[in-house]
Amino acid sequence: MSLHVFGAVLTAEGVAANNRGETEGNITTLQKLLWKGQVHTTVSAEAIRWAIRYYWQMKGIEVNRKWLDEKEDHEWEDEGWKGWAKEGGKTFIDDDLLGYMRAEGAKIEGEKGHADKRRGVLELARAISTTPFAGDITFNAKSGEKGRTSLYGTEVHATRYQYAFAMTPERLRVKERALDAIDAIANLGEVAGNHSRFLFDFSPESLVLRITEDPAPRVLLCFQQEEDGGIGVPDLVGRVEAGDIVAKELYVGGPVAQHPDVKKLTDIHASDGVKEAVKQFKKALKAKLDKGD
Repeated sequence: MSLHVFGAVLTAEGVAANNRGETEGNITTLQKLLWKGQVHTTVSAEAIRWAIRYYWQMKGIEVNRKWLDEKEDHEWEDEGWKGWAKEGGKTFIDDDLLGYMRAEGAKIEGEKGHADKRRGVLELARAISTTPFAGDITFNAKSGEKGRTSLYGTEVHATRYQYAFAMTPERLRVKERALDAIDAIANLGEVAGNHSRFLFDFSPESLVLRITEDPAPRVLLCFQQEEDGGIGVPDLVGRVEAGDIVAKELYVGGPVAQHPDVKKLTDIHASDGVKEAVKQFKKALKAKLDKGD
């Protein structure tokens, strides 16, 4: 059976504002959705993907779509993805893990269009705030031409975010790139795409990782903020106790590992720190990849 990797990530608390540059009138807005009957703020999966690619680039790993700060634009190494057309051709980590697509319409009426595409192996869920949005807005003023003053407001949300990911390493051209995906998620900084106007640490404060042959994730978006402000994973604990998740498949790191309910799960791999949990997880994943499981 195929080997699958799943993960749930929880950030530390921060103040989110304007992750896409969108406005309503003179109010700069956050993206929102209804979650469990209440309005929560959200950060797109595309913004997280952008930050992952940029992390690889800054680490010195070759990417096909490189971001140039001085031009505020991307530069392609292989815009036609020619390396995928032949056995042993050169491919790039971002195309392998995140996929690509370019669709072209038919040039002559009656002919079919053409699309170069590869489905992303690393699938990412949209990040959701752990607390509802209360509608906080800050108001500001700036001077314009001829002494005119412009008034504007910015929606802000003091919260944590949680998001999830999944991948099947055997679908990769280079399976070991799955380890680079885990590294990127464990070390994300700002997540706001190229419209970044606020500093929010998107690295994990707590995380749950799973290696399994079970094709169903069963761990996604499992974090829940408690009344005292603490974070628990009651649904995850319940699924382990019910036998739907094998405890030894789980690697838990960060403060959530010290939650009393989590400490009852004696067969999981629990670490006080996120980096240690990631280190153990990568070691286990590499062993399985080398073995061909």
